[in-house]
Amino acid sequence: MTQQVPSTEPELAAVRNFRDVGGLPTVDGRRVRHGMLFRSGHLAHATEKDASYLGSLGLHTIFDFRNAADVELEGPDVELPGVRHVNLPLSDPADGAEFWKMVRDGDLGELRAVLADGRGAHRMVASYRMIIKERTGEHSRVLHALAEDCVPVLMHCAAGKDRAGLSIAVTLLALGVERDAIVADYLESNAKHRRYKVHRSGTSAATYSPEVMELLSPLFEARAEYLAAALETIEETWGGVDAYLERGLRLAPETRERLCERLLG
Repeated sequence: MTQQVPSTEPELAAVRNFRDVGGLPTVDGRRVRHGMLFRSGHLAHATEKDASYLGSLGLHTIFDFRNAADVELEGPDVELPGVRHVNLPLSDPADGAEFWKMVRDGDLGELRAVLADGRGAHRMVASYRMIIKERTGEHSRVLHALAEDCVPVLMHCAAGKDRAGLSIAVTLLALGVERDAIVADYLESNAKHRRYKVHRSGTSAATYSPEVMELLSPLFEARAEYLAAALETIEETWGGVDAYLERGLRLAPETRERLCERLLG
């Protein structure tokens, strides 16, 4: 079926960080096809108009990388008729629920204790490394599904930045997309209209003071150092991208070729 892909990015009212990953160049001169691979933040608050637009994309599958704590906080995705929804958590709610409660409710002293002096960024780097090393089964499942029958596809987490960002990056690595293009797409999540809105309890000026926002910034920004840590983990653990795909994700060469046939033009 031919996809009618709009020439400009849509303005979705209640879905953050949505974009088509099409157009990115590969090292062998091809490009990711438009209308096949989308990414975004969660769809729980999508308006009727948002849902109508998403429904017009001809999506086969939505991969939702949120965990149970995320879904409890934000709500389940809106249902899109005829679209398969697959929840594939890439983080453990037991590890994160209390932390994110502190982010929402903690006072300045608590935030300083947990996030100051580079600890916030260190936590993010550690999370990216963990997802690459420990979630090989989930990433393998995504790539095999893409190679078989589940495109067009939308991948999302809560903000569409970290877990979805890594899953998109892994997919782009498998497609042979140029490394600089992968990083550039990842950093697009920092655009003002894409960024996940920080929600904290309380209404006083201190709730969103400059120091509080500075402490929280490592958690809500896409930083090149985070993605670099994930790529370094691939090198350190498997010795390179090809070995990571073949041994870590069990992606046979013929399956990778089918993936490229589906997603590259």
